[in-house]
Amino acid sequence: MSDRPRFATYTHGGKSSYGAVTASGIIELTPLFPQWPTLREVIADNGFNQLAETAAKRPADIAEEAVTYQIPVPSPEKLICVGVNFPDRNEEYKDGQTAPAKPSLFIRFPRSFVGHRAAIVRPPESPQLDYEGEIVIVIGKGGRRIAEADALGHVAALSLCNEGTIRDWVRHAKFNVTQGKNFDATGAIGPWLVPYTDEAQIADIRLTTKVNGELRQDDRTSRMIFGFRKLISYISTFTTLASGDVIVTGTPTGAGARFDPPRWLVPGDIVEVEAEGIGTLRNTIMDEQP
Repeated sequence: MSDRPRFATYTHGGKSSYGAVTASGIIELTPLFPQWPTLREVIADNGFNQLAETAAKRPADIAEEAVTYQIPVPSPEKLICVGVNFPDRNEEYKDGQTAPAKPSLFIRFPRSFVGHRAAIVRPPESPQLDYEGEIVIVIGKGGRRIAEADALGHVAALSLCNEGTIRDWVRHAKFNVTQGKNFDATGAIGPWLVPYTDEAQIADIRLTTKVNGELRQDDRTSRMIFGFRKLISYISTFTTLASGDVIVTGTPTGAGARFDPPRWLVPGDIVEVEAEGIGTLRNTIMDEQP
């Protein structure tokens, strides 16, 4: 486990809490910071350093296996996702078009995501459940019309996403993908938040996705069409970014839809999204229960 501090939201004993995840277990921090009932308030007050200093002096309270992970930022105001943000991903469309001049964006709802180790749910409406491994940036300091030069000063933390998609449902209408991106519990975010420190932390890190141990996606952030600075600046042009907002920054080539024949996720599959310096987001697949 990396020596970078990691902060997770979880439930334990029927209660939602947050804490520091260490090699020896979880250090529960919620009772020690009543001014910050969730990690969303920690983010708003730039409190990660205080959490890290406190956690460094305390032993683990809970075995990691005893908690149920939730998405790290509870009830974010916005979850904004980026489509087609790696060169090989653009080429998958085989439409003869060069890389787009502006980012493709869409919105997801918090209910469409589960936490680390939870089951991603295949709905009865379609068997075409697909995976997309992505890096998440969480906004700390909000703002509007943020300059690219200043953009990374607005990042509080990093995480991972399996931006699960119901592929045939993203083709139900001519101009949008909202339906196929928002079935309940079809994606995951986590396992935790890693506080952002400097640009070197994200400039050129490897991002991979494995299904049942088989490497399916493998690329590096240095190859993104729209870098983190550009995304923050562009998005903040039309909407005010708020503390705790989540930006899911795009997936490499290799999703199941691009195989011939397609390789959809099925119950029992294990999907692992991993990035250097952040960790591994692991989820199983199950069918929706009546």
